[in-house]
Amino acid sequence: MGSVKPVKPVKFFCGIIGINKEVILRAVNELGALLGKIDQESEFMPFNFTDYYADEMGNDLFRQFVSFQELMDPRKLAEIKLVTNTIEDKFTVTSNGKVHRTVNLDPGYITASNLILATTKEFSHRICIGEGIYAEVTLNFKKNGCVFFPWTYPDFKSGKYTSFFLEIRRRYMEITRTSSNSTDHQS
Repeated sequence: MGSVKPVKPVKFFCGIIGINKEVILRAVNELGALLGKIDQESEFMPFNFTDYYADEMGNDLFRQFVSFQELMDPRKLAEIKLVTNTIEDKFTVTSNGKVHRTVNLDPGYITASNLILATTKEFSHRICIGEGIYAEVTLNFKKNGCVFFPWTYPDFKSGKYTSFFLEIRRRYMEITRTSSNSTDHQS
């Protein structure tokens, strides 16, 4: 029988899709208030991998990722996804009697071995983590690259974000190595 070990903290990040750069910047401010200091931001990129959001948000969308400085307990993922849904609601607009999101927030976290995303959509490869929120292993890290799955989103598979995710992982590994060394010295 395996022994239970303490849960290691993880590095949270959030993927943001918005109708323009201004709304993304406002959402980033909200996220910072929720999750603490942002330590890394990707560039703004056109989001043109799918038309999934077109009916609700329009075309010509932008994508950005941000990561947060403090490591946190991975069990907070469901709670964080619920709060990001609330932030999305704050950014809705009404047009022709219909409510539209102007921003989509996808929180997740990175460990030494994988990238996990939260979602409200159940599917065969997702596990319920509470409150109607599911977790998905979206990609694995191997050496200096990423391994994708059949369900990995096309924009993630494109490799366009790989260097950003690898940098978040590098920072995570650096922080955990440093804290592990300081713990070893205190023993």
